[in-house]
This record gives sequence, C-alpha cells and structure tokens, in this order.
Amino acid sequence: MTPMEKAGWTPLPHSDEDLERSKSVPDTPQTRAETYRLAWNDPDFMTRRELRAVRLQLELLKPEMILAERGIRSTVILFGGARIPEPDGEAWAAKNETQKKNLEKNSKYYEEARKFARLCSQQSATSYYREFVVVTGGGPGVMEAGNRGADDVGAPSIGLNIVLPHEQAPNAYVTPELCFNFHYFAVRKMHFVMRAKAVAVFPGGFGTMDEFFETLTLIQTGRMERVPVILFGKAFWKRAIDLDFLAEQGTITPGDQDIIDFVDTADEAWGIISRFYQL
Repeated sequence: MTPMEKAGWTPLPHSDEDLERSKSVPDTPQTRAETYRLAWNDPDFMTRRELRAVRLQLELLKPEMILAERGIRSTVILFGGARIPEPDGEAWAAKNETQKKNLEKNSKYYEEARKFARLCSQQSATSYYREFVVVTGGGPGVMEAGNRGADDVGAPSIGLNIVLPHEQAPNAYVTPELCFNFHYFAVRKMHFVMRAKAVAVFPGGFGTMDEFFETLTLIQTGRMERVPVILFGKAFWKRAIDLDFLAEQGTITPGDQDIIDFVDTADEAWGIISRFYQL
C-alpha cells in the first residue's frame, strides 16, 4: 500500500511526493539557499529554539502513531539501573572495589528482570502482543534484561532511548521497529506511563529514582489510575528509601506507602499483577 492509499485519496500532492520533486530541481544559487528548503525538511529551521513547541509535538506524536498502528494498547514498564551487569558479567561501571562487589551481587536482578519480562511477554502473546508489552529505557543493565526477556520468547518489546552526552546505543534486544529516540525527557516519560498497566522498578540510581517517584506522584495525586507499582529487591529499597519516615513526618499521607509492593522474584511480581487484573 502506497502512502497515498494509507492516508486516503486526495487530488492534492502528498508531502512525500513534493519532497522527491524538490530534490530534482536544477542546481542554482537560489535552490541551494537554505530559505528554499521545504520548512519541515530543513534541519537548521526545525532545530531553532522557536520551534521547540513543534518538536515537542513531533516527539509525542511519532511513537504514539507507530504504537497505535501496531495495535499496542498496554505496557509493563521496567525501570532500573543501567550499570547492573548480567550474572558473571563485568561490573564495567564500578569505580572502586566496594562498588564492584555490590554491582556483581546485584546482578541477580538482571536475571529476575529477564525472567519477569518473559512472564509479561507470555501473557502478551495471548492478546497477539497488544497488551502487557514490555517497555524499557532501551539501554544496558536492567533495561537490556527486560528487552532480552521478551526476545527470549519471541515477543516484541519497546525501547525508549534518549540522547545523552556520552554515547549510548540501544541494546541489541529492543525490537528495531519499536526502538525510539528522544531529545525531551518529559515527552519520553509521558510515553512510559501513557499505556502502563504495571510498573516494575529494579535497583538503580538517580534516573531510576526520578522515574519511580514521578510515577508515584501521578498515582498519589490521582493524575494516573492505580496500577501495580512493584519494587524488586526488598533489602535494597528498605535502605534506599524510607516511606514510613515520610509518613511519620507528615509529608505523605499514612497509607501512601501501600501504593507500592516489595518483591524479590519475578514470580512474586507477576503474581501481584495477575491478582490485580484477575488474569
């Protein structure tokens, strides 16, 4: 099916047709001028600060259209540290022996994330991969484990990458046609939660904390429906955050802690989701 057939017939030329026609004009000083470029095909124009609102729209719209065309209705988010290695893998991010020891110890969460993603993807298969599709940040560590678990059972999975100062390629297990890249953190976060039926959070650093607490805030304030929010690693999270202390201090409402479930294994986590949705 041609782009014209997909979009519906019109007597007017489609933008893709005019783009091709614009490439075949004679080479003159006028046609080489930046001003002659079609506005939406002009990188210098599209990256101007005044066009920020347009770029925000495009970053929201592109993944939304592609996921909708694919028929994906719901997802399961896997948040977690990029630095956590797979079992017997190199703790490449360690800066000292203590970090090396702890990262290697926490590699068990790579395996649990991979197993959890397999369980989600097996359920997803019953809806022809429209429900409970695994989505990660597309990078290494826990994110890789999530996409890898889906790949283990032949399921598609989504990767929402972001441009960072240091080079980071998407992990090799993201489904290529569901691998996205973002400039705006805010829009990327929207795509994480817009279809989320469950949120699984593994040990991680500032990025993981940011995504976790933003999700909690959306649920606590009623801006997002209640969905299972599951923290993997009871011992890790009991030291990393103290929600009981916040409740004692009055900065959250007693009972807000109950938004979260703590688990150590993929089977525990999937049990929570299964009971919540009566699967």
